[in-house]
Amino acid sequence: MSQLNDKVAVITGAGQGVGQGIATAFAAEGAKVVLAGRTLAKVEAVAQQIRDNGGTALALECNVKQAESLTALVDRTVSEFGGIDVLVNNAQEVPLGKLAEVTDEAFMAGFESGPLATFRLMKLVQPHLAARGGGTIINLASSAGIRWDMTGYGAYAAVKQAIRALTRAAAAEWGRDGIRVLTIAPHAESPGLKWWVDNNPEEAKAFFKTIPLGRIGKLEEDIGRAVAALCGSDLSYLTGATIPLDGGQANFD
Repeated sequence: MSQLNDKVAVITGAGQGVGQGIATAFAAEGAKVVLAGRTLAKVEAVAQQIRDNGGTALALECNVKQAESLTALVDRTVSEFGGIDVLVNNAQEVPLGKLAEVTDEAFMAGFESGPLATFRLMKLVQPHLAARGGGTIINLASSAGIRWDMTGYGAYAAVKQAIRALTRAAAAEWGRDGIRVLTIAPHAESPGLKWWVDNNPEEAKAFFKTIPLGRIGKLEEDIGRAVAALCGSDLSYLTGATIPLDGGQANFD
């Protein structure tokens, strides 16, 4: 029996990319998956794929920048499945560009969709995880936060590094409730990465050469399954850490 059998997992930004890969991996491990996203059609398509493969999935429209939308997401999940065991904070708007080029609006969108949404949603699910005797929260960061050259990535790195700080605090404050909180920093074959490669071909070529395993991670096989393992009982003594799912490229020490 899978370690995630009948666990209830909420995943934001689950309509594509890393969120989709995590959702399908969780479902394959027996979890009941709640897929949240701004575009209902996208998350519903992934949910239907999961159901077609024999899994249990619920698609919900959710704008993570709106506090009331996050509350509705948690309330509907608890109403439908009776509780929550896992939260994956994946949704993120990306404020890329040199500091002089990034607008206040773009930076605020990155902050509201990233650390603020993570902060709000962690607090909303904490009582539900504690009521089940514990659970796991997975937050998403990026190796952009420790780049050797931060040119063009300062605003994005700032919001992602804030998420790492929230992870450490939540792990320290909620550990006695049996709640583990981890950050992952993945490289994956997502639409966002494809856009970056298409728009920065020379930088991308040099970037990929620095990955020891020589390839980008697959959404479900490399990223989703790793996150499923992190949420299982075999790794129940691991919390507060940043896990670089990036083929050995980054060093977060």
